Amino acid sequence: MSQFRFARLALMLAALGLNAAPALMHSASAQDKDAQAAKAPADAVRPELFKLLDPAQIKPLMDAKNYTELQNRVTQAEAVQNRTPYEDYVLNRTKLSLATATNNEQGTTTALEAILASGKLPAADQPNYMQALAGSYYNAKNYPKAIEWFQRLQKEFPAKAEAVNAPLLRSYYLSGDYATSVKMLRPIIDAADKSGKAPSSDELRMYASAANKVKDDAGYLYGLEKLAAYYPSDDYWLDVINRGVVRRPGFNQDAYITDVLRLQFAAAHKLAPETYADLAELALKDGFPAEAKKVLDAGFAAGVLGTGSGGAAHRQLRDRATKEAANDAKNIAAGEAAAAKSKNGAGLVNLGWAYVTMEQYDKGIGFIEQGIAKGGLKNPDESKLRLGMAYARAGKKDQAIKTFETVKGSGGAADIAKYWILLQNHPNTATATASTAAAQ
Repeated sequence: MSQFRFARLALMLAALGLNAAPALMHSASAQDKDAQAAKAPADAVRPELFKLLDPAQIKPLMDAKNYTELQNRVTQAEAVQNRTPYEDYVLNRTKLSLATATNNEQGTTTALEAILASGKLPAADQPNYMQALAGSYYNAKNYPKAIEWFQRLQKEFPAKAEAVNAPLLRSYYLSGDYATSVKMLRPIIDAADKSGKAPSSDELRMYASAANKVKDDAGYLYGLEKLAAYYPSDDYWLDVINRGVVRRPGFNQDAYITDVLRLQFAAAHKLAPETYADLAELALKDGFPAEAKKVLDAGFAAGVLGTGSGGAAHRQLRDRATKEAANDAKNIAAGEAAAAKSKNGAGLVNLGWAYVTMEQYDKGIGFIEQGIAKGGLKNPDESKLRLGMAYARAGKKDQAIKTFETVKGSGGAADIAKYWILLQNHPNTATATASTAAAQ
């Protein structure tokens, strides 16, 4: 998860106007010794402090970055005895200006706490100071205190709630309170998803990570699915397919491993060498050499096949697929009559898929539909998956989704169909870009 940090406090405070000195009035003239001895009014500054903290003198020192003189004035002001609460407030405002200007985050935090506790801060300024204090604690990695002040800010100033929700969520996560992170993030993600807006990538990554840490497998998969949908990448898609299909209880590997590999091939831009090789070998075994050749060509184009210790074997496999694909292209039409006469629709489905792998989509789709209609299929869901994939490869998104929605079987069929629908609605743009580039 990417690092998040509040903007440098000196800049943030300046933008909010927090390091501006308050307007001061002194309680008596410097010449009036009797008045100087008198008790100062509650919201006034005695002359001996005023001459140290006068904004008209502080500002030029700040502009000139004369921090040594500023610190000297602060030290002298701290030595004045019996300061009133308002005088302490003014002194802490000056300390805040000095601390933020010199990047003293501990000094900034201490001054902000004192100013907020003084009761002298104007009500209009309080939310900004609370936000700055929470941010100071966040930057110091004191996440419990950051949470405390973010929550107080949201409670006392609801208008600020949304603005600080993101750092509050991160504070929970970074403090190790993953259960609260999951609880707070899920409604935010659901609301964005239902409204048709993409949840933020940070929120999705944080949610998935937090769910994983509390061993909420369903929550983790949900987070991955949303990441694959809104921020598609090879890593997200492959992890989703692995966890959402292959590792699910009841997955029938014998029946659906080829379809899993086909889904991976469609979803990801680059696969592991063994994935390309396994899919190609299974396609050859099932009698689809054109598909095997297309898969191997993609692996070579991606720079994954043909190198290293397995390079020679990859080239041999591609030579075999190329030869068989050429023969299949010459002879495929001869099998149409036999498939049509078959007692069940399996031959028509296989014939149709072969045409699809040769990019003769309309012809292939027609034969697959005939085969499904004829019936007698050992695994009707597998045939529906092929029909959906055929529509997808032909660029017929709506028909593909409608077909995949009819797949309800167990063993992994429905899960594969679910992710094909997700892929149709949220294609991996990296894959599309790579495919376009390869075609040019």
